[in-house]
Amino acid sequence: MSLPLTKIAELSPEKQELLRQRLLKHNKPQLQSNLERQPRHFATEKAQSFPLSFAQERLWFLHQFEPESTAYNIPMAISIQGKLNFAALEQSLNAVIQRHEILRTVFSSQDDQPVQIILPELSLPLGIVDLSHLNEGQQHAKIQHLALSEAQYPFDLRTGPLLRSTILHLNETEQVALFTMHHSISDAWSMQVLIQEVIGSYTAFVTGTTAILSDLPIQYADFALWQRQWLQGKYLEAQLAYWKEQLNGTPSLLDLPTSRPRSAVQTYRGATQSILLPLSLSQGLKKLARQEGATLFMVLLAAFKVLLHRYTQQEDLWVGTPIANRNRSQLEGLIGFFVNTQVLRTQVMAEESFRDFLSQVQRIALEAYAHQDLPFEQLVEALQPERDPSRNPLFDVMFILQNAPTQALDFPGLSLTPLKVENKTSNFDLTLVMAETEQGLKAQLEYSTDLFDANTILRMLTHFQTLLEGIVAQPDQCLARLPFLTPAETQQQLRDWNNTDRDYPQYQGIHKLIEAQVEQTPDAVAVVFNHQSLTYRDLNNRANQVAHTLMEKGVGSEVRVGLCMERSLELIISVLGILKAGGAYVPLDPNIPRERLNFILTDADISILFTQKDLISSLPTDKAQVILIEDIEPAE
Repeated sequence: MSLPLTKIAELSPEKQELLRQRLLKHNKPQLQSNLERQPRHFATEKAQSFPLSFAQERLWFLHQFEPESTAYNIPMAISIQGKLNFAALEQSLNAVIQRHEILRTVFSSQDDQPVQIILPELSLPLGIVDLSHLNEGQQHAKIQHLALSEAQYPFDLRTGPLLRSTILHLNETEQVALFTMHHSISDAWSMQVLIQEVIGSYTAFVTGTTAILSDLPIQYADFALWQRQWLQGKYLEAQLAYWKEQLNGTPSLLDLPTSRPRSAVQTYRGATQSILLPLSLSQGLKKLARQEGATLFMVLLAAFKVLLHRYTQQEDLWVGTPIANRNRSQLEGLIGFFVNTQVLRTQVMAEESFRDFLSQVQRIALEAYAHQDLPFEQLVEALQPERDPSRNPLFDVMFILQNAPTQALDFPGLSLTPLKVENKTSNFDLTLVMAETEQGLKAQLEYSTDLFDANTILRMLTHFQTLLEGIVAQPDQCLARLPFLTPAETQQQLRDWNNTDRDYPQYQGIHKLIEAQVEQTPDAVAVVFNHQSLTYRDLNNRANQVAHTLMEKGVGSEVRVGLCMERSLELIISVLGILKAGGAYVPLDPNIPRERLNFILTDADISILFTQKDLISSLPTDKAQVILIEDIEPAE
């Protein structure tokens, strides 16, 4: 799966802008719209440098600390059916590289400041790996291996190129194309733009026509420069003021029940598990969204937060979500790192209904859309949360809904199909990706393998499905009572595990059962404390010694013996010894006040006090005859 930060948000740019206008009404700031192309001097064949966008700047600094990290690689694999013209494909790819300056960009430092350097030209060779000599099974295994290896091969931001392409040749009519880009020059939307433009150029090359790719009005470097020029002053202050108020206080990082303790430093190792929700459930969720005047994104996000609440019992939930951030027409056809991240914070109250909670989520989401222009990087800088190398700033869980329509991949004479390749990374503890398919909603959890096992994640997905079914059936039910366990788990936890009826021998105390066990397994370990242990034989023999001593002191039926001891093997021995003597023990906590001990001894009419030498000084010894367990010699 692609990186969480690169997923396309649910709403189109047009709808995002409408929501912003609806919320802000007549108070929307008047922004300068001078998003224009800056002068270029490539005729001199000299590279040109520009400042980084705020998002690029963050990745640049992360890269300085971990230059070999592949956490921000964006891989894509496509199966190609049909006879492929390799030369035309290479020409097409390089035409797109020449068209988009960001694909010819590398990064460096000037005067201690990071800059993006646009190369006048860049020609990228199309790597070809011949797998035609392998059988079908071997090819499949090799494809997965090579795709994973490619996705996990690091980029050098200083030297580039930051785009790689390889064709795996299976036979004359079957190929697999591997594309990998670094997040600093791309996002998921950009990957779609790249593929569509390569298709357009390829069609022109193989048919001898002219590619209908108009000149771009601006380039990504223009956006980066413009972003730094206009995101300042009163508008920046207004954006920051909203988010500071919304995220006031210490981030409420989720303490999920993990399979293993959290390591000191993130490794970004990950995996994915997924389930397909029934079509009827998917339709029910959409119907609920329409009834409440909400979007499917809001309903699913609210349900996911309920799931997190049920797992953690935390009420203050911070969850990240991406937004496309292409709300101006000049940006729609550009390749670059535009996607932004928002933190949606809500309060989950167990006794409120799901319908009421959905209303809160809807309000928070609309407000966030209206303040989407603030880069996540600047938000983190402004809030300055306490940094923990084992966690992400502000949130550790991401939610994504993928329902943006994808254009058909149509090559002349070729059929293209996206190929699923496991990308074994995870930037967060959990990322829930919901995707609309013809068969119903697909729920996929990307997770940190340092924290979770695959079975734990599959169980979490089934809990989520059960919760969604309960929400559709009873949206007015309070959150604490919405079904959570599967029917099988309910049977196991509420019935099977509580079915503890057993037939025990009648009228036999625990000391009699111990004696019976001595006959069966005398050398088996009966009791353990710290590094000490006793077998059933030794335990029984020492208890017999205590019983004989107590009987000599008059202990028998109806006699109460005060028992005051620290937690130890001797405590167990003493309990059994008192029972063997026929008496009853009255437990006395050595940590309670002396006055309370004195009251218990008097009130229970205790004539014998059985204790340890170290405790004698803190006990009222004038109320009963004192016997020390240290004075009882163990049996040989």
